[in-house]
Amino acid sequence: MKIAMGSDHGGIHLKNHIKQFLEEKGYEVIDHGTYTEDSCDYPDFAEKVCKDVVNGESGAEKGILVCGTGIGISMAANKCKGIRAALVADVFSAKMAAEHNNANVICMGERTTGVGLAEMMVETFLTTPFAGGRHQRRIDKIMALEE
Repeated sequence: MKIAMGSDHGGIHLKNHIKQFLEEKGYEVIDHGTYTEDSCDYPDFAEKVCKDVVNGESGAEKGILVCGTGIGISMAANKCKGIRAALVADVFSAKMAAEHNNANVICMGERTTGVGLAEMMVETFLTTPFAGGRHQRRIDKIMALEE
């Protein structure tokens, strides 16, 4: 599975850690930046990752975004058509994002999330299947809000 990733300067260290974690597990990671600690704007990286996930140009099936708290980058991601981004702060919310909400992007904060927790959330998100059923009806209604 290919995963698109991105962060601003406030999330670069956690993004890089997650990237290495995923590569060690055999995932292919498309890193959309940032690549330095220089101040930058999280909406730019949310847009790159989300366009990749929706358009599938690189083959990315899901995305992971990181900023200082995860809040701003999740807000930006959810402005992108076709994206269902979930701000996750624990393993249960990562599981529900995948299982009930069929999220295609998760967001987290470097300043609020330890690396061990981040690894568990990412692994849970990527390995939990969407339950479908009654949840699909709700997803359809969420996506209809874009129209």
